[in-house]
Amino acid sequence: MFRVDEPRLGVIRIREWRRRARHTVGLLALLLGGAVVGLVLLDPSNSPLSKKVFTALWDGVNLVTTLGDFAEFDEHQKVFMLLAMFATLLVGGFAVSKLTGMLSGDDVMAYRENRIMERKLEDLSNHVVVVGFHSLGELVADRMLAAGQQVLVLVGDQDQADHAADRGHMVVLGSPGVFDEVLRRARLDSARALVVTTPDGNNNLAITLLAHTLNASLTIAVPGENPLRKGLLENAGASDVVIADEIVANALVGKLTTCLETMP
Repeated sequence: MFRVDEPRLGVIRIREWRRRARHTVGLLALLLGGAVVGLVLLDPSNSPLSKKVFTALWDGVNLVTTLGDFAEFDEHQKVFMLLAMFATLLVGGFAVSKLTGMLSGDDVMAYRENRIMERKLEDLSNHVVVVGFHSLGELVADRMLAAGQQVLVLVGDQDQADHAADRGHMVVLGSPGVFDEVLRRARLDSARALVVTTPDGNNNLAITLLAHTLNASLTIAVPGENPLRKGLLENAGASDVVIADEIVANALVGKLTTCLETMP
């Protein structure tokens, strides 16, 4: 599911986690550098400086990574290493307290899901877009999916979005105030068709007009309440307008005519 109203708290948490991670790495690097300098200065051997530095770096890395494979130390070096170990514990405690759990919240998971869906939407093409997921939208989306079509559902309600996602559909969620952005995210430029199914006739008219503006060659199917509304929708760019009452009436009359013809 892609949320146009992106969870801002998730972005803030990730940025804060990155900042704290950089601080932790910086502290570890500072600790490692201090350990290396201190061990070089405390090295009583007559070894070349390069060897002293390498040995100190080896011991410093073992200290920071807690591997424990140290060289032999004299008393002064052991005291220094005790202080360094204490500092390492402090840095480790800082990392555990500041970093653990920050990336497991719902807002962060939603942010990550947005990034994954963003990449999927970029590659989306030849798909069928269904606006709304009430009873009609669900039927259309499910049947198109069963027919082998790639379906993208656009909704403005969280419950509908969750239901559509549970049905196996790709979903773009956005509040009514930003639904023009929802349509832009739907890749209408590369879509095969758009089916508008919301129960609000005025809403269907506005969506049809905006979708036709974004892609004038897009096939748009939408229900209409009456012939007047049908004309308005066609002028707005609808390719096919279905008046439900006419379909029901035709079906009823057809059934009734068949029954009457068979009666003696």
